[in-house]
Amino acid sequence: MAPSIDRQGYWGRPTSTLDWCEENYIVSFYIAEFWNTVSNLIMILPPIYGAIQTFRDGLESRYICSFLGLAAVGVGSWCFHMTLLYEMQLLDELPMIYSTCVFVYCIYECFKQEKSVSLFPIALLLIFSVSVTVVYLQWKEPVFHQVMYGALVACLVLRSIFIVTWVYPWHKPLFYTSLAIFLLGFLLWNIDNIFCDSLRASRQTLPPGVGVVTQFHAWWHIFTGLGSYLHILFSLQIRSTYLKYRPKVKFLCGVWPTLHIEPQRTS
Repeated sequence: MAPSIDRQGYWGRPTSTLDWCEENYIVSFYIAEFWNTVSNLIMILPPIYGAIQTFRDGLESRYICSFLGLAAVGVGSWCFHMTLLYEMQLLDELPMIYSTCVFVYCIYECFKQEKSVSLFPIALLLIFSVSVTVVYLQWKEPVFHQVMYGALVACLVLRSIFIVTWVYPWHKPLFYTSLAIFLLGFLLWNIDNIFCDSLRASRQTLPPGVGVVTQFHAWWHIFTGLGSYLHILFSLQIRSTYLKYRPKVKFLCGVWPTLHIEPQRTS
């Protein structure tokens, strides 16, 4: 919990079990944590574009669900940081579990026949999601959610390392870029939590434009949003390679990474 020196705003007193290091209602009367809110755009707009591109390419719906799941996390996180209400906190945290379960399904089922559906892993992940939801609604302990989310991420990382080590080593760049960016976000998230008092004090002396740079939870959104987006591209790259398509990473406007799948299969 951040120090309780924040202003009151449109949404009233926070009811969430977490209040992050950004000072509340400093930028806008209608947005509790302004920078933590708007930084979620990176988790909303690019994944929507990715879902549309995946649909146009005629690829499997599981990857459309992956992109839309990440966008749902972005929308939930936007609502949470804008209001700091408990209901909106759940709208942020629970979709993190659900969308990551979709990621896990995609990466563990990437070597199956095209458009095949495996009921056992779906049932297993569904039971996990429901169990986490029920426990978290009763036991409102953020550390429990963080541990469960971390366990899912660990499953993704271990499976991905196996694939790029033993199956498709030429796909290492995208995976390790995704992992490094995600870990950088995780590092900044911890710095924001541990050194909150010092960060808040420094913002009192820094010019506003410079103080924004110290909003490390907002950077966590940016880096983990990009890292998660790149992981979906990596998972899609592995899947399309197995199905004998030719995936190519291209940059939209020379900046934003996208994955283009050649419609022709290699001989």
